[in-house]
Amino acid sequence: MSDDPETARQIEELASDDRPLLVLDVDDVVLEFIRPFPRFLLSRGFGLTLASFRLTGNIAEQASGRLVEQAEVTALLDAFFQAQADWQGITDGAAEALAALGDRAEIVMLTAMPHKHRAVRRAHLDALGLNYPLLTTEMAKGPAVAKLRGNKGRPVAFVDDRPSNLVSARNAVADVHLFNLMADNSLRTFLPPASDDIVVVEDWHEAAPKIAATLGL
Repeated sequence: MSDDPETARQIEELASDDRPLLVLDVDDVVLEFIRPFPRFLLSRGFGLTLASFRLTGNIAEQASGRLVEQAEVTALLDAFFQAQADWQGITDGAAEALAALGDRAEIVMLTAMPHKHRAVRRAHLDALGLNYPLLTTEMAKGPAVAKLRGNKGRPVAFVDDRPSNLVSARNAVADVHLFNLMADNSLRTFLPPASDDIVVVEDWHEAAPKIAATLGL
């Protein structure tokens, strides 16, 4: 059972599938985020200067230099996600990789965002030709990965840009294959070294064959 009841409800709506499972984060894995988001902020009078792997504390009002607090960061993210179709494109190589993997694996996108944005994101992904099932969650991703896998023991791979989400998946599914993919690899300087069970990949061109191998495709 997913810890997020709405995520669990969304999973229940999916058709049964016995193929190997590939679960994907969306922002900075399937869709660009960290590159377009600063441009969006500039259009609203804010600037982003990344000094750590987080948004709060790194966004400032341009006119005054005032650092934006968490509530305002949340409001800016809400506005960005409402307008995501104007800003977010597909990460390099993702569409081709998923098309090749999708014939032999079940692909499900699992995005950590408020459920209220699901319909907007669904429409944007469809417009980009990424018609894979989309789940939203407002809680840890690991329980959702476990519920998606089910009790049939099929191989499962999980791709995310955030180590905390990968750890959550590992804690919920002991034999999950973990991949750390970031649209902007310069941000790795803010992350601790990955543990031995996490495969760090530079892009989808490197990730696709490694995912296929771990899933037995």
